[in-house]
Amino acid sequence: MTLTNRLRFLTAGESHGRSLTALLDGLPAGLPLSAEVINAELARRQHGAGSGGRMKIEHDSADILSGVMKGQTTGAPIAMQILNADHAKWKGKPIKAFTIPRPGHADLTGAVKFGYDDLRPSLERASARETAARVAVGAICKHFLGQFGIRVQGYVRSIGEIQADLNEIPLEERAALAEQNDVRCPNPQSAYAMQERIRQVMQERDTLGGILEIIALGLPVGLGSFTQWDTRLEARLSAALLSVQAMKGIEFGEAFENARLPGTRAQDAIRLDNSQLTRPTDRSGGLEGGVTNGQPLIIRVAMKPIATTLTPQQSVDLATGQEVDTQYERSDFCPVPRAVPILEAMTAFILADALLTKLGGDSLAEILPRFASLRSTRLGDLQLPGGEHTFWP
Repeated sequence: MTLTNRLRFLTAGESHGRSLTALLDGLPAGLPLSAEVINAELARRQHGAGSGGRMKIEHDSADILSGVMKGQTTGAPIAMQILNADHAKWKGKPIKAFTIPRPGHADLTGAVKFGYDDLRPSLERASARETAARVAVGAICKHFLGQFGIRVQGYVRSIGEIQADLNEIPLEERAALAEQNDVRCPNPQSAYAMQERIRQVMQERDTLGGILEIIALGLPVGLGSFTQWDTRLEARLSAALLSVQAMKGIEFGEAFENARLPGTRAQDAIRLDNSQLTRPTDRSGGLEGGVTNGQPLIIRVAMKPIATTLTPQQSVDLATGQEVDTQYERSDFCPVPRAVPILEAMTAFILADALLTKLGGDSLAEILPRFASLRSTRLGDLQLPGGEHTFWP
């Protein structure tokens, strides 16, 4: 985290503990905010094909503990709590030691790192249950960005080997179409194939991963910076998105396809339409030199098949030293659709911070006029008279 960051957040809590807690600091005053804004996003996180039994237990809602008075943010830290309904089944009850680490989880690495005598502390904190707190934070950030006409949206591009054809679907329409089915895919035919594949993998007692696409529309030019490595927006977004459980790969725009092309075919040409500089393509995904260029931000994230499977996997019982099979812990079969609002949340947090870093200000009323006066890619906004310059006399 750089010293120039305006926003920051922390989460606390365990998967089966009493609650999750989130603390968001740095949001300006004057933003209208209610729990309903947050709860709508929490509900989206709980909806999706391939979900496990936990989603039938939890009905997440956020209790805003501080930072909001009379329905508006005060500029003070915002604290939120989300109760775990499943906690009642665990409280005060003896639990057999968890000693067989699951491949692909933090069970073994956490025990080595912290010296646990039971693997459960690792899996309790490393669990994706923690993302409910992130979604609560992200909901506020999405709501803040919305005051400036900036939209952060997402959808599923593939599940397993099923790839959605989205070429004929306008970028601006994809997210709304995705919310019409339980795999969050904008293409109805592809969505049906994904649903069938999830049903099949459940019968196979296995899990599926996929690729999610997150877009941001309405971003101004100039968020992020190329002046230091940790202020480049690709770097900050990558760190945030890959911090989400099971996310293993990322690209901006057509990054991997661009890597196979010559340079003259991999860029976004700059054209002039009256006095407006335009781009006929968006191969770079809305970022050049770590800075937004006014094009839609397009990010693709690869999510691995989660490691908790009904079919046992090879492991070792750390208590006995014997090679054994893993024991199943309740989990999803395909968490990809439910990951969409989580990745939206992390993207919104980074973009909200970048916007506040760019604009400054302590209240929404102070910041809105600054946003309206930002330079754009019109020739009149650029002061390049030409001529010679002496940079190092």
